[in-house]
Amino acid sequence: MRLFQIQRWSAVALLAFLTIHMVVLHYPPFHVDFSRIIVRMADPLWKAIDIAFLFFVLLHALGGSYAVLTDLQIVSRICKYLAGAAIGLGLIGFVYGAMTIMAFQPPV
Repeated sequence: MRLFQIQRWSAVALLAFLTIHMVVLHYPPFHVDFSRIIVRMADPLWKAIDIAFLFFVLLHALGGSYAVLTDLQIVSRICKYLAGAAIGLGLIGFVYGAMTIMAFQPPV
């Protein structure tokens, strides 16, 4: 039941973050201006927003994959290993992505 709730709450968070992402990055006044994107990526608030977006994407994707895999009878014996693998993959992906976002510095 907890996984079901996590899926639903992360979906709500993804709707908010995806809306922000689409409006800010993909629909500026009818063209992509990379100078605005570079300035945005230097702002700590936007870095925090991007890291939160990354967290909820990983949480939703890995939780959904785990739920689908545990529905299979063959896989039900190794649920603990799947959960550990999902947690490990999520942590590695989150740390790598967060380090990439935090390391970005605009060129001088």
